[in-house]
Amino acid sequence: MKTSKRFRMAAKMATHSKLRSWLTIIGIVIGVASVIIILALSEGLTTQMNANFKGLGSDIISITPGASRGMGFSGGGGPPGEGESSSEDVILANSDVQAIKSISDIKYIDTRVQGNVKAYYQGSNGTASVTGVDPAVWQYMITDKIGEGRLLGPADSNVVVIGYRLANNYFDKVVHANDQITLGGRSFRVVGILENGTGNNIYMPISMACVVIDDKTSGEYDTIVVKVKEGINVTETVTKIEAKLDLKRHIISEKKRDYTVSSSQQMQSMVSSMTSTLTMFLTGIAAISLLVGAVGITNTMFTSVLERTKEIGIMKAIGAKNSDIMAVFLFNAGLIGFMGGAIGLGIGYGVCYLLTTWFSVTTSVSLNIALMSVVVSLVIGMLAGVIPAYQASKLRPVDALRRE
Repeated sequence: MKTSKRFRMAAKMATHSKLRSWLTIIGIVIGVASVIIILALSEGLTTQMNANFKGLGSDIISITPGASRGMGFSGGGGPPGEGESSSEDVILANSDVQAIKSISDIKYIDTRVQGNVKAYYQGSNGTASVTGVDPAVWQYMITDKIGEGRLLGPADSNVVVIGYRLANNYFDKVVHANDQITLGGRSFRVVGILENGTGNNIYMPISMACVVIDDKTSGEYDTIVVKVKEGINVTETVTKIEAKLDLKRHIISEKKRDYTVSSSQQMQSMVSSMTSTLTMFLTGIAAISLLVGAVGITNTMFTSVLERTKEIGIMKAIGAKNSDIMAVFLFNAGLIGFMGGAIGLGIGYGVCYLLTTWFSVTTSVSLNIALMSVVVSLVIGMLAGVIPAYQASKLRPVDALRRE
């Protein structure tokens, strides 16, 4: 029997019992769509995180007060860990900066404070996140490109650089370079707008940030950001910084540390590991639907064998081989699996598209994920049909024809 004829007979079997076939296909559809969505969200999250970490720079180290604090990210290429301290009593001060300066591995040191202030621009207002930086070195540490205007310079005072999103989407009117914006009741000139499409931060000289942000004191910092010299091992520099700060703060053990030193490389590795573990867990849950679908295919195939026992006997009586009968039922099972995978891929892709366009959630459906979903569903379908197909192929013509 030709392969094309086997396939036509398998397709006829699937269309003969439409309701049962579609109910079986739905089980595969749910499983494949769930896996597609989870993997697309995971891949999109990984891509976004890698972009964020790339914006931080692989040679950037941040020191924050408090031994236990979550990792955060600021728009426009700011380093992790900016924000409020995990302990109100712990501060970073000029003496900590002086201790770090003695390390030869370090090229630049930037001191930063961060907080929220009231922002006003041409009739619209809101709350904006402000980061005070050292204008003398900030331009050498930021990795984002300037889209309009320029970066902060050493002589700047009442000026700011803002993120792309804040300039274009935050206020009722678009903010341009050289426009005036009011922050904390003081007027500042916008000298630059970052090119980064996700940046929503405001950067200004740290001296002015301590004035407009409540509860900020000159000489005390939320974050000390360090840029390592080219060719220097970042991990070794982290160890040297910890040793210097331990000595300066009279800390005798790691458990007693009241500060955190972290690099973008360390955090990227940690977050990637957590994301991979979570993705595997959620994918495993979604894969249960595929197993349920496989059981449904097996059940459908057994039923088909029982319904077509007499047809199998007739086919064998007119010369069909055991391999022909088995191939027909395997093609039937594979067709059900393939249809479920293709429809599930379409639904999964559609959901990811809606998440991206309506909710601005980053998703990524790669060609590998698409091909894998269809191939896996096809393989699951055929594996689920092996036993029923084998049972059908072993029926004796005389026994099959005897049954009603």
